[in-house]
Amino acid sequence: MTALTPREIMIKQSDGSVPKAQGSIGKLFVLGMMAGAFIALGAQASLMASFNLTSDPSTFGIGKVVMGAVFPVGLMMVVLCGAELFTGNCLMIIGTLDKKIRMSQMLRNWAIVYIGNLAGSLVIVLCIAYSGLWDSGAGLLGAMTVKTAAGKCSLTFGRAVVLGVFCNFLVCLAVWMAAGSQETIGKIFAIWFCIGLFIISGFEHSVANMYFIPAGMLAAENADYVNLLGIDTSSLTMYGFLIRNLLPVTIGNIIGGSIFVGITYRWCYK
Repeated sequence: MTALTPREIMIKQSDGSVPKAQGSIGKLFVLGMMAGAFIALGAQASLMASFNLTSDPSTFGIGKVVMGAVFPVGLMMVVLCGAELFTGNCLMIIGTLDKKIRMSQMLRNWAIVYIGNLAGSLVIVLCIAYSGLWDSGAGLLGAMTVKTAAGKCSLTFGRAVVLGVFCNFLVCLAVWMAAGSQETIGKIFAIWFCIGLFIISGFEHSVANMYFIPAGMLAAENADYVNLLGIDTSSLTMYGFLIRNLLPVTIGNIIGGSIFVGITYRWCYK
């Protein structure tokens, strides 16, 4: 079947904002939890697939490619199975500008879904911690889980915003292209390449970090993981998680998704 044109995709995104805005709190929260769990599972699998490569500077780039090949399954599940993801919902700005929904309805959706994403991510963090999977590779997976989180919490506010902008620019483009395909395989490829690009590039995704950072904070309680790579864990605090990373990355994600994709394409095609 013929793919939708960019203008048709824009109209589809605008119309799609209406049921999202009208969803009940319970429905949005549960679907938000599902999306948070999907992204967290993709994050965990990407670390599992790449930890022995990313732990060595000489193979770090290859390791990022492996991560980029695995992580996109999270968004594939969100799109194909049906779930509410905060970063993708930044495209609801189109429906707001078209006056199909109110700004308050969009912000309500964002708030409920964001909290649901966090809840779903934390459930997966607790389950993975209990599973003992961080002992994989003689504890190297646990060490890289800690190192990944520490690196994210060590970003300056400005860098975190910029990395968040580019991340959701690509995530919303993935959602945009997937919406244009009439075939499941087309949606998968649209998502895989865009999301792989953001992971390989090292951009920052607020919902993915709801797994990466709490997982690193829990794994850091095991001194063997920390000592294995000599990791500085001073940044792994609630302040580091919420204020130094999640806040600026979320701001950047909103800018990248709402302005760079939603508002830009609406201006171009309407």
